[in-house]
Amino acid sequence: SLLLQLRDTYSKSGIACLTSEEMGNFIQNLDLTESEDRVADPCWQVKWHLGKLIKKMMSRSYEENISAVNAERALALPHTDRQPPRSPVNRIAAHLTGNSNRRNSLSPRIDSSPRRGNGQKINNWESSRKGHSFLHNVELRNGELVIPQTGFYYIYSQTYFRFRENENEDSDLLAQIRNPKQLVQYVYKLTNYPEPILLMKSARTSCWSKKAEYGLYSIYQGGVFQLKREDRIFVSVSNGDIVDMDKEASFFGAFMIG
Repeated sequence: SLLLQLRDTYSKSGIACLTSEEMGNFIQNLDLTESEDRVADPCWQVKWHLGKLIKKMMSRSYEENISAVNAERALALPHTDRQPPRSPVNRIAAHLTGNSNRRNSLSPRIDSSPRRGNGQKINNWESSRKGHSFLHNVELRNGELVIPQTGFYYIYSQTYFRFRENENEDSDLLAQIRNPKQLVQYVYKLTNYPEPILLMKSARTSCWSKKAEYGLYSIYQGGVFQLKREDRIFVSVSNGDIVDMDKEASFFGAFMIG
């Protein structure tokens, strides 16, 4: 459009002005050639407008080439330098549910291991896609979820405490079960540090009446934590004798959010 404007503004005879001086030198010194005498010169006006047009076109071409080069560089970057695509293939998530074989699901009450923490660790979660359980890009070892990638994770767990009167129970044990001081759920992480690190705990006190046939309590907690690759997380509970590992009521899971 600028070329058409120049053609309509100036006569054909004005084009002859372009041959009277080297245009390359004129364009390079375009900002230095302006003066009152030159402004009044028709040939200078033709050269000045044409020089401005050429510089504008060169600048636009340079910007387009730079953008193309930057785009090629971005595509050529190694995969590790770019943000990994968020696709279902790369998602890290797990939902573990209670195992009906409750007696074998909890670690022994007496455990001399220094990596035990408080309470009894739940060892045998259901993870084989029975019901709602699943493991996706994460491993379960001895009741512990092994973190495959450093990042922020939402961790959650629920424990179902259920007491039911049993006439065959020992009276002293029955009194201890019926009136526990507190019901607690712990969520720990294991690192290279010798002791487990407590991430969350939730508790409530309860006292069941002697006339009550049963008592039911659920404890749920969840939170976001930064975990490192090869960290392990697990759940421990107090009063393991009254934990009900029903798959819809007791569960444990985590998923990566970033």
